[in-house]
Amino acid sequence: MGSVRLPEGSCGVVVDRDVMIPMRDGVGLAADIYRPAEDDRAVNEPLPVILERTPYDKAGTALSDITLQDRVPLSKPEIAHYFASHGYVVVMQDCRGRYKSEGSFRKYVHEAEDGFDTVEWLAQQSWCDGRVATMGLSYCAHTQSSLACLAPSALASQFLDSGGFSSAYHGGIRQGGAFELKQATWAFKHAMLSPETRRNPARRTALEAQDICAWFRQMPWQRGHSPVSAAPEYEDYLFEQWERGEFSDYWRQLAYFAQGHYETYADVPMVHMSSWYDPYVRTATDNFIGLSRRKRSPVHLIMGPWTHGRRSETHAGEVDFGTEATLDGQLAESYYELRRRWFDYTLKGGSDNPLSRGRVAIFIMGGGSGHRDACGRLQHGGHWRWADDWPLPGTSYRPLYLHESGRLDFEPPEVHTASRSFDYDPLNPVPTVGGAIASGKPVMEAGAFDQCEAARFFGSDGSGRDLCERPDVLSFSTVPLQHDLEVVGPIRVRLWVASDCPDTDFTVKLIDWYSPSEEYPRGFAMNLTDGILRMRYRNSWSHAEMMEPGKEYEIEIEPFPTANLFVRGHRIRVDISSSNYPHFDLNSNTGEPEGRWRSTRVARNTVYCDAIRPSHLILPIAPSQPD
Repeated sequence: MGSVRLPEGSCGVVVDRDVMIPMRDGVGLAADIYRPAEDDRAVNEPLPVILERTPYDKAGTALSDITLQDRVPLSKPEIAHYFASHGYVVVMQDCRGRYKSEGSFRKYVHEAEDGFDTVEWLAQQSWCDGRVATMGLSYCAHTQSSLACLAPSALASQFLDSGGFSSAYHGGIRQGGAFELKQATWAFKHAMLSPETRRNPARRTALEAQDICAWFRQMPWQRGHSPVSAAPEYEDYLFEQWERGEFSDYWRQLAYFAQGHYETYADVPMVHMSSWYDPYVRTATDNFIGLSRRKRSPVHLIMGPWTHGRRSETHAGEVDFGTEATLDGQLAESYYELRRRWFDYTLKGGSDNPLSRGRVAIFIMGGGSGHRDACGRLQHGGHWRWADDWPLPGTSYRPLYLHESGRLDFEPPEVHTASRSFDYDPLNPVPTVGGAIASGKPVMEAGAFDQCEAARFFGSDGSGRDLCERPDVLSFSTVPLQHDLEVVGPIRVRLWVASDCPDTDFTVKLIDWYSPSEEYPRGFAMNLTDGILRMRYRNSWSHAEMMEPGKEYEIEIEPFPTANLFVRGHRIRVDISSSNYPHFDLNSNTGEPEGRWRSTRVARNTVYCDAIRPSHLILPIAPSQPD
């Protein structure tokens, strides 16, 4: 098992490995069962169970499982040992078709039924007191929401970290109608790690021969011609998600759409946690809103300034958020103590709710010195804020208007005819520079970065120019702010647009723009959140409708929520374009089927900004905190 590097409880631990838990179709899923012990013998009394279901190896190690004090990642066995030593039976289970489990893996689709069957089986064991809690990050959070939609009677508590699709179509697999290409980088990595690849040397050789970065320079792909063609089951589900652009019954499955099953979702205490540079911002906030208003059990939301699962780090990308930014030392001594105390509170009848300061814990970025630290990162700073609801009670919504001159202003434009246009070429897209991404390496990187074409970013020209200097980016900014402005909540962008093509995309990015300084002579354009809309879905997610070239359309784009203090002297900036690649797949502008297009066109795209067509963003302004 290795050394245990977390504070142990009063119990010893014994382990039963590779216990095969039967599913309804006869497939056995392998689980390691950790039980509290005395004198090397399992405690002979029923106890609550904590379950984690994973496709990443129940005996493996995740790079995110560090603490502020110990930067060496903890293994799954070490984590299980910690919880078991505090009086829980802990079950680590491999998902179907992964590692020691039987069956065939198909991403996401079996997790509801398999999770339900596992919980029911655990509840029937003599060492279980009839209550099962769930925990886990990312895919391991998706497994939790899937099974909770079926409401197994034994489910008693949940801690979902960075996952648990509210609607995978609207965030996590697709967004704004576009396809998130992290699904492709994930498929490539995990096809390599699959049992079929381990058993098939020829398949491994074929996968290892692929240059994933080169493939991203060779769009479009097609079935049989992709980096995962040697692993057809991975290629199949990848293209299935890519090609299903309309919001159909496929996207309403339990695996993808907890939002459609909130009424039947288990009424148990739960925590939904994510971070501002994580793909599951919308998942966590939507699940909190949808479930907290329907359930009697306590529902909590935690949002930090991190990238995916990096809760014990103060930085995201090349920006540091200060010593308060970690979960460790702020919400609890560590992530592990926070979860243990949550389970003690919800499963053992404890009175100590570790989140008793409010149902919502939000980290608001901003307020730092703006200097460069010893690691070369911008000191942006930030602080935690507690509340009882999301969006924060008392939030006001204020429009900020685009002007033809490139100005952003709280006053609307007065001219009657004004617009700005640009050419979007799918063969020369705007590169992705940070953002809410996971599983994207080596093609894309998550976090907050100065929005410039540095050589480190895929697709950048290496010139270092600000993205706003590209001819295919329209940039609008305020004058330097005279007062601090705290923006916390959902962001909406309403645009009046036109194109000379039957289909195209429009992208938006909200930026905190630092003024030039000695350390940053050109300033620092820090990305906060971004969004996209595929124009064929401007009227309905369920029914694609091509544009009439030259016709004006009013659209709304919903970037993920954010929380940022724009301090006096900074500028609020929004960049508008038609690509953010490789975060999102390319729009060919031709109207061809998604995932199956073969030709491209250059689109002449226009954004209107006049009194008749007042394009604007709507900012959520946080209420002042009492002294």
